[in-house]
Amino acid sequence: MTADQFAHVRAWVFDLDNTLYPPEARLFDQIEKRMTAYVMDALNVPEPRANELRRHYWAEYGTTLAGLMDLHGVDPAPYLTHVHEIDLSHLQPAPDLRRNIKDLPGKRIVYTNGSAPYAERVLAARGLSGIFDAIYGVEHANFRPKPERSAFERVFDAAGIDPAAGAMFEDDPRNLQAPHAMGMRTVHVAPDPHPADHIHHHTDDLTGFLDKLTQ
Repeated sequence: MTADQFAHVRAWVFDLDNTLYPPEARLFDQIEKRMTAYVMDALNVPEPRANELRRHYWAEYGTTLAGLMDLHGVDPAPYLTHVHEIDLSHLQPAPDLRRNIKDLPGKRIVYTNGSAPYAERVLAARGLSGIFDAIYGVEHANFRPKPERSAFERVFDAAGIDPAAGAMFEDDPRNLQAPHAMGMRTVHVAPDPHPADHIHHHTDDLTGFLDKLTQ
């Protein structure tokens, strides 16, 4: 990776979960338990079946919520509130990451398949509040999830950004397919690489990666 490959970028889009905090924080362990409990109650199924459906809907529809909405007419608002009521007290501030994001030229946004209020809580716990121009949750995409292209289009239109002058940072390889097709530079942020035509760069250290772009 060279800084020249990002010289055209004026819109920096960051996923939230396992991207702006390390996977070792294991927030999704908490979220998945609450998702399973919600599926059990909403569909009146036992825990093993709820776990199976949760995983299936994520794989097939992009998120568990999308499957619940499309197949069962579940109201997204109570679901999002419930699954994101988790403990964030173990998250640590990231001053170096904050500095590097703040130094990026142009517009900086967070776009998550979670809710914007949840994202704001996570950012506050990481010491990253106040450095983004906007925070977009799944509610801003009419509850349609990444990796659906229409979800990206809706959020990017709302943010007023040109994908051809943008970069997307994301831990889920699926969610980089549409941004790549829209002309964005794509960065996979994860412990292990996932070689694919729609991924330009991989890093297991977002802070270090951005440091090379802002020096």
